[in-house]
Amino acid sequence: MAKNTDSVDFKDISIITKGGSEDNNSLVVCFGEMLIDFVPTVSGVSLAEAPAFKKAPGGAPANVAVGISRLGGSSAFIGKVGHDEFGYMLADILKKNNVNVSGMRFDINARTALAFVTLRSDGEREFLFFRNPSADMLLHESELDKELVKQAKIFHYGSISLIQDPCKSTHLAAMSIAKNSGSILSYDPNLRLALWPSAEAARKGILSVWDQADIIKISEDEITFLTGGDDPNDDNVVLQKLFHPNLKLLIVTEGSEGCRYYTKEFKGRVGGVKVKPVDTTGAGDAFVSGILYSIASDLSLFQDEMRLREALLFANVCGAITVTERGAIPSLPTKEAVLQFLEKVAA
Repeated sequence: MAKNTDSVDFKDISIITKGGSEDNNSLVVCFGEMLIDFVPTVSGVSLAEAPAFKKAPGGAPANVAVGISRLGGSSAFIGKVGHDEFGYMLADILKKNNVNVSGMRFDINARTALAFVTLRSDGEREFLFFRNPSADMLLHESELDKELVKQAKIFHYGSISLIQDPCKSTHLAAMSIAKNSGSILSYDPNLRLALWPSAEAARKGILSVWDQADIIKISEDEITFLTGGDDPNDDNVVLQKLFHPNLKLLIVTEGSEGCRYYTKEFKGRVGGVKVKPVDTTGAGDAFVSGILYSIASDLSLFQDEMRLREALLFANVCGAITVTERGAIPSLPTKEAVLQFLEKVAA
């Protein structure tokens, strides 16, 4: 299998001018957590050193839902928040971004999840979660909007909702419904080790649904974690340990360097685009939004390597634009912003 590392022609990207909400059959349903991130008002300090915090909507599945909608696609979010001011604030943010929230539920006995997040001066991210338990962990199967799941062209999820019941059982039930309804299953593990009982529990939990996904997006750090320390840059490691027979597409993100892709027929790499980063929060979710938007618009991408490469460049640009501003959801780009960026780079 030859590896394609040719550059993508910025001037000939057809995929990004197609698809979107005009296609009523392109719904992407995102399942999982939505929470409030508290980020320090000062950069480069530890949580203990931060003088004050600013609240921001967070949660990877919710970020992806908003990202797809911003690009002109059709998205829905399924998850649970507290019957509190933060929960209703989050629901309103989704509504304002044209995300279908009919699958959201509000728990009267548990609070909306909170996370304090900072990027220390040494470059390490520090997390402190308040989930004891939080509402997102308490979504019961009886509360699942099964009809909404059945409508999904793509059903997207992470691993945080797999940590414990009742949400874990609900997650597995939703996956089963989506698969039986002909949906494409999209998985971004989004490892948050601090939320799992142990590293081994995290590894086992993340891999427990691995072979059911049609699309997987994973980072280099997650490859190292899941393989027990193997080289994330080794194609043989990825293909032998992480690529499974049911996969249509495996993507390895490399931050500002771009991404690698693997299908049954081909593999390659699409370089990143250079920007001045301000805040990397949400960059991976913006990337996922970009590639799922394109796939939902055109399933033939899996068979056409050149068009897949165009879509991955589009996704890379989505991630790059997001890091130029603070916060995840406020920074997610519109399709027009991505097109303008590409035109500028191509000029």
